[in-house]
Amino acid sequence: MLPLSLRTDLEIARRGYQRYAAYPLATAAGAFTNIIFGLMRGSVLLALFADRQRIGAYDAAATITYVWLTQGLLNIVAIWGWQELALRVRTGDIATDLIRPIHPIRALLAAEYGRATYQLVFRGIPPVAVGVVAFHAALPSDALVWLAFFASLVLAVAVSFAFRMLYNLAAFWTTDTRGTMILALVVMTVFSGFTIPIQFFPPWLAAIAYATPFPAMVQTPVDIFVGATAGPPVLVALAGQLAWALAMLAASYGLFALGTRRLVVQGG
Repeated sequence: MLPLSLRTDLEIARRGYQRYAAYPLATAAGAFTNIIFGLMRGSVLLALFADRQRIGAYDAAATITYVWLTQGLLNIVAIWGWQELALRVRTGDIATDLIRPIHPIRALLAAEYGRATYQLVFRGIPPVAVGVVAFHAALPSDALVWLAFFASLVLAVAVSFAFRMLYNLAAFWTTDTRGTMILALVVMTVFSGFTIPIQFFPPWLAAIAYATPFPAMVQTPVDIFVGATAGPPVLVALAGQLAWALAMLAASYGLFALGTRRLVVQGG
């Protein structure tokens, strides 16, 4: 029998799944949009290989796999536009969260995994399937690679959530977090490896990117999937993701505690 705390997390995750499952037409439209952007991104990036065979560890086949995989990961990892906690602070709904027996960050993280599971099935698989069927995107043939990829994906969700939590926590100190969020999203999109693979960056810019947590959100699971990271380096990559997730979640809890000390809701 599962411990009560774990059962509680699983129930919150189930509710997070159901929340997004309530809008199947929006999901279908989103998946279609991901596929259209996959066509455009694939055309642009494949043009880079007109006069060369490889860029770093990526050839044309790995790049087309990267395109369709990142289109699938976009909504699983949720690198764009999440401001749920900031809105709850702004409206004062956070006061309700604070009297509940579960810490708000823990509850949001559990719900996040429910959301990510739904997005994996209904927004992640369709673009990858189109890439495989229509563009011959390659799938790993080794079961261990699949296992490492899914482990990396679980950690990528945690890193992304923790970073989104950090810029949402700015709501405790400012009445409008949109500027903070937009700046965070620009940096996150570029340095995560979503726009183009980090291996396409100039060496100095790649070094900056790898010194941040952002590659752990997208580039690390993609590199494992396409074989750019293989063998013992996979364990190093997973350990790096775990370290970033733990460090940023700890920072989130610390900032949340500082923010709630000065929280004023409706002047009370």
